[in-house]
Amino acid sequence: MNVAKWLLLVILALPFAELLVFVAVAASIGFGWALLLVLTSSLAGGLILRRAGGNHIARVRTAMNQGSFTAIQADGTGIATLFAGILLLVPGFITDVLALLLLIAPLRRLMAGAFGGSPPVRRADGVVDLEPEQWQRVPDKELPDRRGPGERP
Repeated sequence: MNVAKWLLLVILALPFAELLVFVAVAASIGFGWALLLVLTSSLAGGLILRRAGGNHIARVRTAMNQGSFTAIQADGTGIATLFAGILLLVPGFITDVLALLLLIAPLRRLMAGAFGGSPPVRRADGVVDLEPEQWQRVPDKELPDRRGPGERP
């Protein structure tokens, strides 16, 4: 089976799995508390999307209009936060757990490594360290050449 079929199967099975987990949680802690948890997590997702999502959506839209996916890759943390907000907005405990995993920074880095990518490292001074294949040198003709006499371009 290819990836699209697996993804379709997961999307179709997710509501049933969420319902089963909700029933199990409601049986354990009570229906009212389970409903309150689901509503609270949806509210948290809406707040995350409102606070952090607008800025990231604008950046993604700009990058896609320019045809540059490098900007999206460089902002992996923002995309993960945006996706976590969407997952929290969807009612259910399975999506909430996945969203919380995306919001915890060490787990987010671990998952990025498991899926073959390494997120850029943000230093305290705001500099983003990228992997060598994620950037390219673009000469700026307005800046003076600061290389020494023996250095090559």
